[in-house]
Formats: sequence, structure tokens, C-alpha cells
Amino acid sequence: MKCGFTITILFAVCFLLGGCAIRQATGDAEASPTVTGSMMKREFDSIPPPERGKPISVAIYSFKDLTGQRRPQSGVASLSTAVTQGAENFLIKALQDVGRGKWFEVVERVGIDSLTKERLIIRQMREAYEGNEAKPLMPMQFASIIIEGGVVGYDTSINSGGVGARIFGIGSQSQWSQDVVTVSIRAVSVNTGKVLLAVNTQKSILSSGDSLTVMKFFDSGTKAFEAEAGLTVNEAGTYAVKATIEAAVLELIKEGVAKNIWEYRAQETKEGGGDE
Repeated sequence: MKCGFTITILFAVCFLLGGCAIRQATGDAEASPTVTGSMMKREFDSIPPPERGKPISVAIYSFKDLTGQRRPQSGVASLSTAVTQGAENFLIKALQDVGRGKWFEVVERVGIDSLTKERLIIRQMREAYEGNEAKPLMPMQFASIIIEGGVVGYDTSINSGGVGARIFGIGSQSQWSQDVVTVSIRAVSVNTGKVLLAVNTQKSILSSGDSLTVMKFFDSGTKAFEAEAGLTVNEAGTYAVKATIEAAVLELIKEGVAKNIWEYRAQETKEGGGDE
């Protein structure tokens, strides 16, 4: 009787712990989509605008994954990459948002083929219907700076560890690991081809796991009861890439000011104290 009561209590405890872990892991499964904002919005909004009134025109042709890393998957050969293949979208958004949009003006170059094809279609249709009086399209805006670079590093499990203990068949265990993503950005002058600025930024990606194990033997070791519950939390790699790119854009502006490539607006620097 006592043995059965003990098993019932242990089973109830493990069921509750396992239910909480599952609920935590799947509680947001039905959450509505949200608009992702900047990870560094406060820093983006507080940086002073440039001295020149008009934003700097920049172009991005590509911002590739240069890591060569595949997503870790035990037992099979994975063709999925460890980081996103669309990092240029994060870079474009960061350049548009930094300094409340007063620093950079991004011209479309990632989809330049589609853009030029559409302009060609418009020109042909206008000529077909309007002849020599067809109104020409406005000339495309050119950039004074090209932003190059990419995700250059993704190092997995550079640090890992854990701790655990068990007494009377009941114990808990915690494990953690750390990955690092590295982003490199450089600004190239279109007029001279000179690399004006080059910055590298890194961000850690943390993963942790907690588990609880219960093991009991009854009836002189002839019967066993075992239960386990756990929860693992992994920081999203895409989040880390986005945050690292935003930090690189912010550092690009600060380094440009330090090297006298551009300047903060004097009034803003005097009032807000500047970033340097």
C-alpha cells in the first residue's frame, strides 16, 4: 500500500513538471504574427544625424553567408545552413532605421535585374503607344558608397558546461552551450574604389537545458519507477545575425566620425553630448 502511494506521488510530481515544461515550450505556438522591430532601437534613435543635410546614398549588391557552416543535426548529413541566406534584408532595414532614417538612403541593387526589366517593359510600352512623344523614365539614382561584407563566422559550442546532482534517486541537471556569430561590413567609395571603413562585430548565441529525473526501486529491487522531465531554450540564430548587423551599422557610423569621413550635426552633438 505504501509502495503504491509513493509511486502515485512521484508520478504526479513528474507529470506536473513535465506538463509545465511542455506548456512553456509550446505556449506560443498559436501566437499571432508580430512586426519585428530593431534590436538596438534606443541606440539607433539616440545617435545624432549627419552634418550634411541629405542622407548618404548607399547600395548593397549582396551580403552573403560566408561561414560554410551547416546546421548541426545528429545522425544525418544536413544541407540546411547554420545562418540565414537573406541577411541583406536585415542590413537594408538597419541602414534605413539608424539615426531615425537621416543617415543613409538605400538604393535597390539586390533586385537590380527585376528592376531593370520592369523599367524596360515600361519604356517599350510607352514607345509602342505614344511613339516619339513617349515620356522617358526618371534616371535611376546612383550610390556614392557600396556596402560590402557578409556573415563571416559561426562557431559552435565554443563554451559549454553543466551541473547536476542526484540523491535517493531524485536529481536535476542543467546544461548550457555558447555559439558565436561574426559579421563583417565595409564601406567602399564608388568614386575612388577605396575601402573607407571596415568593422567586425560578434554576438553570442546561448542555449540552455534543464531536466529533472526520478528513479526508484521497490519490492527489493524487483520493480522500478523512472520518470524524466526537461526544457531546452535555444536563442534564435536569425535574431543573433540581425542584432549583430545592427551593431555593425552603428559602429560603422561611429568609426566614420572618428576617421573624419563624416561628422555629427554640431547642434545635436552639443545638446545630446554625442556618442564619442
